[in-house]
Amino acid sequence: MTAVPTSMTDTAQTPDTPDTITTLNPATGAVLAHYPSQSPAQIEQAVALAHAAALAWGRQPLALRLATLERLAAALRAQKDTFAALVTAEMGKPLAEAAGEMEKSAVTALYYVAQAPRLLADEPVEIAGMQPPVQAWVAHEPIGLVLAVMPWNFPVWQVMRFAIPSLAAGNGVLLKHSPNVTGCALALQQLFVDAGFPAHLVTTLVVAEPAVPATIERLIADDRIAAVTLTGSNRVGAAVGAAAGRASKKSVLELGGSDAFIVLDDADVQAAAAAAVKARFHNAGQSCVCAKRFIVSAGVAQAFTDAFVRGTQALVVGDPTDPATQVGPLARADLRDALARQIAQSVAAGGQLLAGGQALPGAGCYFAPTVIAGAQPGMAVFDEETFGPAAAIAVAQDDVHAQALANATPFGLSVSVWSGSTERARQLAQGLTTGAVFINAVTASDARLPFGGTKKSGYGRELAAAGLREFCNTRSWWAVGAVA
Repeated sequence: MTAVPTSMTDTAQTPDTPDTITTLNPATGAVLAHYPSQSPAQIEQAVALAHAAALAWGRQPLALRLATLERLAAALRAQKDTFAALVTAEMGKPLAEAAGEMEKSAVTALYYVAQAPRLLADEPVEIAGMQPPVQAWVAHEPIGLVLAVMPWNFPVWQVMRFAIPSLAAGNGVLLKHSPNVTGCALALQQLFVDAGFPAHLVTTLVVAEPAVPATIERLIADDRIAAVTLTGSNRVGAAVGAAAGRASKKSVLELGGSDAFIVLDDADVQAAAAAAVKARFHNAGQSCVCAKRFIVSAGVAQAFTDAFVRGTQALVVGDPTDPATQVGPLARADLRDALARQIAQSVAAGGQLLAGGQALPGAGCYFAPTVIAGAQPGMAVFDEETFGPAAAIAVAQDDVHAQALANATPFGLSVSVWSGSTERARQLAQGLTTGAVFINAVTASDARLPFGGTKKSGYGRELAAAGLREFCNTRSWWAVGAVA
């Protein structure tokens, strides 16, 4: 099997040894903790216990499962500050953003508490004219233990947006989180126990980077694993998807993104520019759904660029534990170095550096919020996913050109279109291939809507009804004669 590293950039995340994971504070470079990697025998025991717990959980009444989810929402809120501090220490996002992951997860849990009875209910199917009479229905039933390979950029929310609907459906969770947020992974396992979920139903595996490829390969092939979900890079997704295919198992892949943020000439330019700053630099730009390519109609390009650069330069970069900080460090040094390479290559190819462009001096993995104008296909900042605080601005001559620029990407996660006419924005977006469209709004995930991508951004959906049913056996029932 192709190597299956678990980071967004397919590089080692921490200075792991074959036996130990070491986590670092990206704001200071200081060592946070050392964690012993589990042996194959320990992983086998964990899988056996998790599999048994999943089967037992799937036999529990839906009402009991949802009552436990309701307690999870309360636990998420009660432990918000403790978790926020841990998330900030391990991956560097500002405390307020880290706390936001907890609240969003709590809201999602309560959404499924309210909606799962309807979404998981048997669906009667009318079969007329049969003798003897037939009753038929479709059921959505649990499938067992699901392997989740999760990234570091949203250590809580990424796990919860899969785990919450999967647990509601009656499944168990085997979590392989990113090594650099191992503390968060173990804390999440305990959080589920604190909320009243059975022991081992949500199980975290602690696997040092050198052992990850063989471990993931074994797990996907294991008959006790019913399905796999992954959020990560395209190379990792290709490897995991291929392994799942060989094992004839369901997989959901949420991969890279290079979302377009399109500003048409009838848009409210100042509002669009203000939203664009938030869309690009949230979580220091370390998100698959951050807007990355800003495609602006020629008639408003200068006004938008001026406002966007002012907003970018006004961002407060600094200590993520300081309430005034808006942009913290990147999560790892290799991410900072990769971004510097993309920017240097793009400037060499003709891009104009309008702001930032370099790592900041001192301790930690800080990078100045960056804006590059004159972006076009062929430049690294346009063609590649930039996982950090760098924005690429391209000018479109008309709507057709804007559409062509937006489509000039292998990714298809989302698009944000800004216009004074919803119909005009809709017509433009209908010519794009993405999993979501946001008009006069910043792309975001919401429990009420399916989340996922197209093309190289992956397949399958999380959240809403689709996310609840992704890891269900959609089973057809046909009964002849009277049914009690």
